[in-house]
Amino acid sequence: MIASTLPRAAGVGFKPEHFASLIKAGFAGFLEVHAENYMGAGGPPHTMLSALRREHALSVHGVGLSIGGAEPLDRAHLARLRALCDRYEPESFSEHLAWSTHEGAFLNDLLPLPYTQETLARVAAHVDETQEALGRRMLLENPATYVTFAESEIPETEFLAEIARRTGCGLLLDVNNVFVSATNHGTDALAYLDRFPLAEVGEIHLAGHDAQSDEAGRPLLIDSHGSPVADPVWALYAQVLERVGPVASLIEWDNDVPDLPTLAAEAARAQSMLDRAARVLAA
Repeated sequence: MIASTLPRAAGVGFKPEHFASLIKAGFAGFLEVHAENYMGAGGPPHTMLSALRREHALSVHGVGLSIGGAEPLDRAHLARLRALCDRYEPESFSEHLAWSTHEGAFLNDLLPLPYTQETLARVAAHVDETQEALGRRMLLENPATYVTFAESEIPETEFLAEIARRTGCGLLLDVNNVFVSATNHGTDALAYLDRFPLAEVGEIHLAGHDAQSDEAGRPLLIDSHGSPVADPVWALYAQVLERVGPVASLIEWDNDVPDLPTLAAEAARAQSMLDRAARVLAA
C-alpha cells in the first residue's frame, strides 16, 4: 500500500488564479488540491494541474467522501478518487473525520460526530474501505467543532489514535482546528496536543479563522480559511515541531484568497520554522 511521501517542507493550496504566478515564480513547496475539483475528465483544471505536477509534489485532499457518515460510502465517488490518484500519483491523500451526506444529498459542510464505539467501528470500516479502494494509505484529519455530543464516550485524541491503530492510516493534524475547537469548548489546546498521537502525523495544516461571539457573549471561532494564520496557532505549531521535528505543512487559504506573494509569505514563515526544527533534530 502506497504511503504518504510528501517532502518535509511548506506547501500551499493551489488556486487557478495563481497558476501563471506559480509557473513564473517557481514556487518551491508542495501543492495541495481538493479532489472534488478534479473529477472531470479534462478541461482547464487538468491542464493546469498536469503542468504543475511535473515540478511539484502533490497532496490530494478530499472534502466529499463523508467518511463518518452512517450510510455506505459512495462507490462511484471512490472510483473517481481512484482514477484521480492513478492519474497524478500524489504523494499524499487525506480526508476529514466528518460526515457530509444524507440519503444521497451532499450537505456542503463537514459535520461533527459523536465519539462512541459504534461510530468508531463505522469510521474504521470506512477508512479500511477507502484505503483498499485507492490502494494507498490515507491520512485522516482532526475536525474543527462547534458542538459536542452528550453521548460521546471517547476523547477525540483517543478516537483518532484507535482509528490509526485499527486501520494503519496516518493522521493529518490541523493545528488551527485544534485551536478553534479548544477555544469553542473551553479546553486546553496544549493538553490536546499532549494526548494527540503525533507519531502518526503525515501532514500538518495551518489556516486562519474568524473570531465571533455566541449568544451568551462567549468566544466563538470559525474555521474560515480566509485570513492569515493567527499567532496562537503559530505558537501551537512551534510546539508540535519541537516534539516531532519537521513535517510537511500546508497553508490553507480558501476564501478571500490573496495574491500568491501573500500566500507564499505565509508558507515562508512555516518553512523557516521547519528549517529550525530540522537543525535542532540534527544537532
